[in-house]
Amino acid sequence: MKNIKIYSTPTCVYCKMAKEFFTKNNIPYEEFNVASDDRAREEMIQKSHQMGVPVIDIGGEIFVGFNRNEIARALGLTP
Repeated sequence: MKNIKIYSTPTCVYCKMAKEFFTKNNIPYEEFNVASDDRAREEMIQKSHQMGVPVIDIGGEIFVGFNRNEIARALGLTP
């Protein structure tokens, strides 16, 4: 299984959708709250070159926002 990190904020609707997607599919992930964690925020900016959330890192492949189909593809969940 690929290592998954999600950079999010507590009020982000798309962040919640992404986390629900991972949970529903029994996919473990590590979450970083960039609203309160300065180091995580800097790491997110280095990876995505922007401030928008969520930023999802799936084994080094970076996704900005929650695109269910692209994330499912990256995780091998699509036929």
